[in-house]
Amino acid sequence: MSKILVIEDEAAIRRVLVKILSEENNTYLVEEAEDGLSGIEKIKNEDYDLVLCDIKMPKMDGVEVLEATKKIKPEIPIVMISGHGDLDTAVNTMRLGAFDYISKPPDLNRLLNTVRNALDKKELVVENKILKKKVSQKYEMIGESNAISKIKDMIDKVAPTDARVLITGPNGTGKELVAHWLHEKSERSRGALIEVNCAAIPSELIESELFGHVKGAFTSANKDRAGKFEAANGGTVFLDEIGDMSLSAQAKVLRALQENKIQRVGSDKDIKVDVRVIAATNKNLKKEIEDGKFREDLYHRLAVILVEVPALNDRRDDIPLLINHFAEKIANEQGTAVKSFSDKAIKQLQEYDWTGNIRELRNVVERLIILGGKEVSETDVQLFASK
Repeated sequence: MSKILVIEDEAAIRRVLVKILSEENNTYLVEEAEDGLSGIEKIKNEDYDLVLCDIKMPKMDGVEVLEATKKIKPEIPIVMISGHGDLDTAVNTMRLGAFDYISKPPDLNRLLNTVRNALDKKELVVENKILKKKVSQKYEMIGESNAISKIKDMIDKVAPTDARVLITGPNGTGKELVAHWLHEKSERSRGALIEVNCAAIPSELIESELFGHVKGAFTSANKDRAGKFEAANGGTVFLDEIGDMSLSAQAKVLRALQENKIQRVGSDKDIKVDVRVIAATNKNLKKEIEDGKFREDLYHRLAVILVEVPALNDRRDDIPLLINHFAEKIANEQGTAVKSFSDKAIKQLQEYDWTGNIRELRNVVERLIILGGKEVSETDVQLFASK
């Protein structure tokens, strides 16, 4: 059932539109509003699949309705209804986000085709949101502690923007999950997320890895090769362990952020790139700056939004949820029944000193599931959870 709202101050035209749409398809549920103000109230309180809105109306005109709707429910397609004198305004509403416009008196075929196309678009938007939600669940951060709730809220606010994010926290806390979630919840999720572990690449190769190289740039450069920034064009680059990046590579990353341009190693040709940069580190970058190991100007470019991921020892209340999550995930991976953990076993694991954070907890849960009894007990924890 598709729910359609017709906002039109002329009663005769409003009745014609409602009649045409209702008779065209018995799955169309058509409601009406006689002016912009009452239309906006309905949009606030109901979920519509499509809005048809007149441009010239008393109290609140169609342009104002369009702008207000885009703020409160941006996913609703809006088709503007224009008189002959409103044509320029109707065209301008397309720039403001209107799906299309139809002229008065409405041509039947044009009207019905526009309505079908708009409803198809709404369906695609909904399907895309559901798909994004499913994908993002793969990278979901498990926990309800204050620290994790704040991170989740921040991700929801920051992900739709192109703001650069610096994620800090000890090894094994889930910094990579935050980066993936930021990407998956962004408009760039249609593009690639390219990950670069700066600590795993030798300093002499990091620039080539990031920016590519041309044939002959160095001994083993047998052909031209694109770098990670080019591969991520239209998407996101995740620079993990950026605190381990060489100062020369930092200078080139800074230029890429400032100018949205890169140069392959051995070339003086600029290549324009459109990437969002997310970085992560387990180091104290302010201390690294003091020691001359990290560029302060790069830090300020990267740390537009700062996300601090807490150690597991600082969020012990989340451990029972994490244990259940890992137990289900491991059972699915191994094709076995989910093992439960006794209350005493969970309590003992909550008191454990998790120096390896989430990564260590997952390994311990897997070990207990493999080696423990039908229900993982306190004794199993004592036997198999030791470091």
